[in-house]
Amino acid sequence: AQMFVLFEHAAGYALFRVKEFEETGMLLPQVEESVTDISRFNSVVKLVGFSPFKTALKALENLNSISEGILPEDLQLFLETFLPKSGKKSKVILGVSEPKIGASITESIGITCQHVGAIPEIIRGIRQHFPKLVKGFTAQSSSTAQLGLGHSYSRAKVKFNVNRVDNMIIQSIALLDQLDKDINTFSMRIREWYSYHFPELVKIVPENYLFAKVARFVKNRKELNEEKLEALEEIVMDSGKAQAILDASRSSMGMDISPVDLLNIEMFASRVVSLADYRKELSGYLATKMQDVAPNLATLIGDQVGARLISHAGSLTNLAKYPASTVQILGAEKALFRALKTRGNTPKYGLLYHSTFIGRAGAKNKGRISRYLANKCSIASRIDCFIDEPTKVFGEKLRQQVEDRLKFYETGDIPRKNIDVMKEALEEIALTSPPKKKKKNKKRKREEESDLSIANGDVNGEEKEINPPPKKKKKKNKKEKDE
Repeated sequence: AQMFVLFEHAAGYALFRVKEFEETGMLLPQVEESVTDISRFNSVVKLVGFSPFKTALKALENLNSISEGILPEDLQLFLETFLPKSGKKSKVILGVSEPKIGASITESIGITCQHVGAIPEIIRGIRQHFPKLVKGFTAQSSSTAQLGLGHSYSRAKVKFNVNRVDNMIIQSIALLDQLDKDINTFSMRIREWYSYHFPELVKIVPENYLFAKVARFVKNRKELNEEKLEALEEIVMDSGKAQAILDASRSSMGMDISPVDLLNIEMFASRVVSLADYRKELSGYLATKMQDVAPNLATLIGDQVGARLISHAGSLTNLAKYPASTVQILGAEKALFRALKTRGNTPKYGLLYHSTFIGRAGAKNKGRISRYLANKCSIASRIDCFIDEPTKVFGEKLRQQVEDRLKFYETGDIPRKNIDVMKEALEEIALTSPPKKKKKNKKRKREEESDLSIANGDVNGEEKEINPPPKKKKKKNKKEKDE
């Protein structure tokens, strides 16, 4: 068998032949030792061909294709040119660095590819001594090409549509979850701290946010009087509660605390209130971003559940690539693997459990509605990911389908088919979207302008009389000529 190794460099493609391949595979430790020495490594590999990239743009296109496991046309032509044909007597094996590109080469050209054994060590040696193995190539030019292509590749990956970036959604939902935990912890701390001074307030105002606001306003319970009752009513939004707080402050069993302690309690309560206010603003910001990035998914299952799905998947594109069965148990991976290990019942839902549809379904239908909802979420995420102009018409239709399915489980009314609902949604979009203007060709436009100017009798800015074109004489038939 003849062994060749493909090496993708920033400057182009290189093909090397491995000498005495069968012995090389057996003597892997000797190959590892020869990698560091160029004189010994030359006895292992020999350059067969090198195809440089013509432009930096071409290099970037090839790199993007290889990173996705797609065989570029340039690489296919290069391999067909320099690789000998594999036959019954002489078998050709190609060593590659990645199994994905190896599978594409095998599918397109029909050459057996390998990426294990001695191949990684040989590629490591080629990468280290590449400028010395290719004539007319230096270490400086090699590093320059790698740096330029690296910058271009990174810049292309970072580029995105500002209005439809899902990174902000991932960060927002992560911050929102963290704020919920922090606000809950801080609220419990302020309740415990202030209850030393005014223990009766906890039963009157059980809500964390309102408790922090009241504690910040009341401060010392002995200074609370009838004059502050109106301001207290505005905070509590209930006159009965405000009066109960005033009465409880007069007969409280709490201990007296110093002004310094009250000052610290007030500052801490202010921080808790400001965090809660910021949490509301962040929730509004998340809803706005979801309407821009994934309006159909947000309309179907809500802003926060949709954002958690995108965050758990890593991006909207990844979520769109998932099948509905994966979307259904997204967030319940531990329970799934535990069930598979113990041969128990697999989970019915993951993050979708927080949707209102699961709570409204009966105990027998929770699994069925979660499967149906995951199917609709998969459709909505794919529409949001690949549609050109964002719209929430599909989300509204999909939500109505889930509602109809819930009614079907309760009453037995047969819901509409998905194809009819999608056709109706497409018709609505066609009615609401403005008609696109057809672009006329420049040549056609010039002809129309020239025809218009001739019709007006205006040629080169001067008015001239339009003479009718001369009539063509009819050709006489042969019979008339003979007569």
